[in-house]
Amino acid sequence: MGITLISLHYAYLLFILLIIGFMVMRRDTTIVCITGIVLIGLLSTGSLHASVGGVFNSFIYAMKELLGTILIICIVVAMSKVLEKSGVGETMISPFARFIRTPALAFWVIGFLMMTMSWFFWPSPAVALVGAVLLPAAVRVGLPPIGVAMAMNLFGHGIALSGDYVIQGAPKLTADAAGIPVAAVMEASVPLVIVMGAVTTVAAFWMLRREMRQGRLASGIGSAAAAYEAGAGKAEAKEALLPRTGRVALSWVIAMLFSADVAAMFVFKLQGGDATALVGGTALLAMLLVSLLTHRGQGLERATGYLIDGFLFGFKVFGPVIPIAAFFYLGDSALTDIFGSVLPEGSHGLVNDLGYALAHAVPLNQAIGAVTLTTVGAITGLDGSGFSGISLAGSIARLFAAAIGSGIATLTALGQIAAIWVGGGTLVPWALIPAAAICGVDPFELARRNLKPVVAGLIVTAIVAIILE
Repeated sequence: MGITLISLHYAYLLFILLIIGFMVMRRDTTIVCITGIVLIGLLSTGSLHASVGGVFNSFIYAMKELLGTILIICIVVAMSKVLEKSGVGETMISPFARFIRTPALAFWVIGFLMMTMSWFFWPSPAVALVGAVLLPAAVRVGLPPIGVAMAMNLFGHGIALSGDYVIQGAPKLTADAAGIPVAAVMEASVPLVIVMGAVTTVAAFWMLRREMRQGRLASGIGSAAAAYEAGAGKAEAKEALLPRTGRVALSWVIAMLFSADVAAMFVFKLQGGDATALVGGTALLAMLLVSLLTHRGQGLERATGYLIDGFLFGFKVFGPVIPIAAFFYLGDSALTDIFGSVLPEGSHGLVNDLGYALAHAVPLNQAIGAVTLTTVGAITGLDGSGFSGISLAGSIARLFAAAIGSGIATLTALGQIAAIWVGGGTLVPWALIPAAAICGVDPFELARRNLKPVVAGLIVTAIVAIILE
């Protein structure tokens, strides 16, 4: 059954193109997003007051969706501040310094560690664990914070999440929609994930090193590393009230607490939000413990101060993200929640309807099938989830494979990879906030730096998929 596109679909598509255009031009998109929400509200309800109120309600919806991420970032930042000022952080990172000796080693060690942890626990809790400990070590050897964010982002939210070989949430959704076994999708995805990961990470690292050599990106002593060293040194000299033995003991306690988290994730099969909650709770308790032992009589007040600092940082980072997230959430279930049932019968949401329309508007052959699945996957990823549209990718792969006569598993895997790489957290700014916030970089700048490597990876992966079909 075909999908009927109405004015809402075209208005949403227009503002997607406008937002992308503004991002490319490095202009702020807040006003564009709010204007888009108002227009969609007017088209949905015909009421000015309902559309204006819809802006506020869409912000609330976005904040609810992002609240877990906001909290984990706030708490980890609060913990990082007290670890820095107490000197415990310095003690914790010292063992890793022997492995992270150059910017290149820092990029690849952080990347592969992030990928491994993300396979088992998904990227959000892995970002908190890896970033809080390894960011200072990487910055010290000359890798800029944006490079650390790219490594965690591409390896975790890209390679690990797009394959999802351990938890198997992504291949289960796409396989069910395509009507094939999960094992078939996973097997077909292996060469595609390898190609996508290799092309993207190598391209990203090459571009990063080129900018560092040309002096366009701060690195090494006298830049980001020096700034970190100076700031940490001053803070330690003023605030480190613990003796050396006390710092070592606390560093072991904190390491054991997070190791216990990892063990608990295995034993109790904690995933996604549950795993993130465990890491967040542990970080909060660690922050309180270190604050009480470091500041003693002032520990209660200082603990609250660290928590306030963490929340100020978190909401400052998320401030520009909430408007754009509010707009893109309208592409899925948020539209119905805020403005009611305004879409035609049989609609699967604005984003998915556009994907269906694209799939039915192109001719069918192996090359077109691969290009269309890549494009559809990327479009459905624009809502920032990565997972909301992969069932659509599986369904379209089934249609294309029926017409072509082969390649259903490869096409399904390709659509899954495109959707998750775009929406799961490498190109959509509000989806890659965890890595950006932990590293203290602008999520929009991180998305811009990821754009060329990821697009190059998608093109090469689509070509490989055509060969494998």
